[in-house]
Amino acid sequence: MELFKSSSKFSKKQIFLLSIPVFFSNLAIPLVGIVDTGLMGNLGETKYLAATSIASSVMTMIIVSFGFLRSGTVGIVAQAYGRSDYREIIKTLLRNLIIALVLSFLILIFTPLIKHVITILFSPSDETEVLVNTYLNVRVFSVPAELIIFIMVGFYLGIQKTKISSLLLIILSTLNIVFSSLLVLTFNLNVFGVVLGTLIASYITLIIFIFYTYYFIINKFKVIPRFERLIIKAKLLRLFSINFDIFLRTIFLTFAFFWITYLGSKIGEDYLAVNTILLQFILLSSFFLDAYAFSTEGLVGFSIGKRNRNSFLTIVKNSIFLSLVTGIIISLIYIIFFKKIINAMTDIEILRYIAFQHAIWIFVIPPVASFCYQLDGIFVGASQTKEIRNAMIISVLLFLLISFYLSRIFENHGIWASLLLFMVFRSLTLKMFFKNILRKF
Repeated sequence: MELFKSSSKFSKKQIFLLSIPVFFSNLAIPLVGIVDTGLMGNLGETKYLAATSIASSVMTMIIVSFGFLRSGTVGIVAQAYGRSDYREIIKTLLRNLIIALVLSFLILIFTPLIKHVITILFSPSDETEVLVNTYLNVRVFSVPAELIIFIMVGFYLGIQKTKISSLLLIILSTLNIVFSSLLVLTFNLNVFGVVLGTLIASYITLIIFIFYTYYFIINKFKVIPRFERLIIKAKLLRLFSINFDIFLRTIFLTFAFFWITYLGSKIGEDYLAVNTILLQFILLSSFFLDAYAFSTEGLVGFSIGKRNRNSFLTIVKNSIFLSLVTGIIISLIYIIFFKKIINAMTDIEILRYIAFQHAIWIFVIPPVASFCYQLDGIFVGASQTKEIRNAMIISVLLFLLISFYLSRIFENHGIWASLLLFMVFRSLTLKMFFKNILRKF
C-alpha cells in the first residue's frame, strides 16, 4: 500500500516491480501441466497423452468454473477486514467450506454422467477410454481439496497476505510435480501415476495450510473458529451471487479451451496429443502476462476510488505497454527454444513433426493475446464484471462459429487460427466497453 500513497504516476517500473512476485507464483501453476504433458508424451504411445488431455481438460473446466470460491472470498474477506470484523471473516471461510464440500459431492455423484458425455463427444478408442476413466476415478476425489485451496488463497489475498497465498500455490505445484514424476518414472504408473500425484499433492498442501490457517486466525484475530450460525440464507445467497458474472465468464473461457481439445480429437488422436503439448506454451505465456493484470487490479481500483482520471489512463497505457513487450519477449524465447522443448516433451516422432508444423501459431499468439489479458485485469479492478461477462460471451460465440468452419477447411491450422482470432475478439469487445469505465470519473 506504500506505493499507492507515495505516487500517483504509476510508472512502468513501479508496475513491473509489483508484478515480479506474481510472476513466480503464477509460474508454478503451468509448470505442473508442462511436466504432466512431458511425462505422458515420453511413454512411447499417443494414447497416454490423449487420455490425459481429454480427462484433465474436462476436470479443469469443471474445477476452474468454481473459481468464484476464490474471488468471492477475496471480496467479502477484504471488506470485513477493513471493518475489523474478524468473526465475519471466519464465518465467510466456513460458509465457503460448506459450499465447496456440497459442490464436491455433486461432482462425485455426476462422475458417471461426465464419463458418458466424454465418450459421446470424443469417441476415444477402447484403450484411451479406459485410461480416461482411470484419471477421472482418481481426480474426482481431489476436488474437495482443490476447491478448499481456492478458498484459502482467496482468504490470504483478502487480508493482503499475498506472499502466503503465493507460497500455498508454489507448494501445491511443487508437490504435484514431485509426486507425479516419482509415480510415473519410478513406479511406471503412467496416467494413474500422474493423477495420483495431483491427489496426494492436493491433500498434503490442504492439511499443511488448514493447520497453519487455524493457528494464524487464532493468533492474528484472537478468535477461535466455530461452526455457529453459518446457514443464513441471505449470507449464502450473497456468496453465490457476488461473483456470478465472473463465474459465467470463467465457464465460457474454459469451454473455449475445451473446444480446442474437442476439435483436435475429431481430426485424430495425434492432433489431440499435439494440441495438448502446444497449449502448454499458450497457458505458460498467459500466466506470465496475467501477472500484470493481477498487479494492476489494485492500482486501477485505487485510481478510480480517488477519481483520478489521469492516473488511471497512465496505468492503462503503461501496463498494456509492459504486457505487449513481455508478450514479444516470450515469443522470441519460444522461437529460440521451441524445438528443444518439443523434443523434451515427447519422444514420438510423428508428434514432433506435427508440432513443428504448427510452431508459427505459438510464436504469434502471445503478443496478440497480451492486450486481452491486460484489459481483463483493468476491468476487474474497475469492478466492471458485467462487461467482462458480455465481452467473453460474444467472443466465445464468435470463436465457436469461426472455428467450426476453419477447422473443416484448414483442419488443425484452422483450430489455431481460430484461437488467435479469439484473442483478438476478446480485446476488441473489451475495448468496446472501455468507455463504461471512463464514466466513473
